[in-house]
Amino acid sequence: MCTLPLHHAVLALLTEGESHGYELKGRFEEAIGPQWGGLNIGHLYQILDRLVRDGFVTRSQVAQPDRPDKTLYRLTPAGQEEVRDWATSAWVRTGGFRDELFLKLFGASALGAEALDAFVAAQRRTYLSELAGLTRLRRTHTGDPLVSLLLDAAIGHTKADLELVEGATERLTPTAARGAAAADGDSKEVSRRPA
Repeated sequence: MCTLPLHHAVLALLTEGESHGYELKGRFEEAIGPQWGGLNIGHLYQILDRLVRDGFVTRSQVAQPDRPDKTLYRLTPAGQEEVRDWATSAWVRTGGFRDELFLKLFGASALGAEALDAFVAAQRRTYLSELAGLTRLRRTHTGDPLVSLLLDAAIGHTKADLELVEGATERLTPTAARGAAAADGDSKEVSRRPA
């Protein structure tokens, strides 16, 4: 059984028929690249090697008269079953809600209200810039329903993060005040120590 989502995405690409590596890379980037990003060809070939090893994909060589042989990959019945099982089962979050945003909010509030305000303002600008870029990208990808859906999801996630950040100052001000008081007390204690 595969455990990584990119492995399953490659299997899904192969449901459309046999392909070589660069075709798979191009189709992946066309289908979900605007949201996911590029796919490194070296990583793709590692994935394909593993899928061959696991029996989900076969590999064959096609001779070309004026170029090196082309390697074609084809889904096996086991690969078809694997991608069907994966694609029709619910996705369950396994990593929790770990996000550096929360660590930064923790750090900024520990430094006090001024640091918290500075971080919130900077993060707000970043999210507004992301939203503008995603909205422009969304207007250029109206013809592909999957890409449109992925971009809508990215816009929704960014709006939710923006809303969270905009409410952070009010919710974390008591924590930031304690952090500033503790930091101020520590600095006074250090200045009273003999040299």
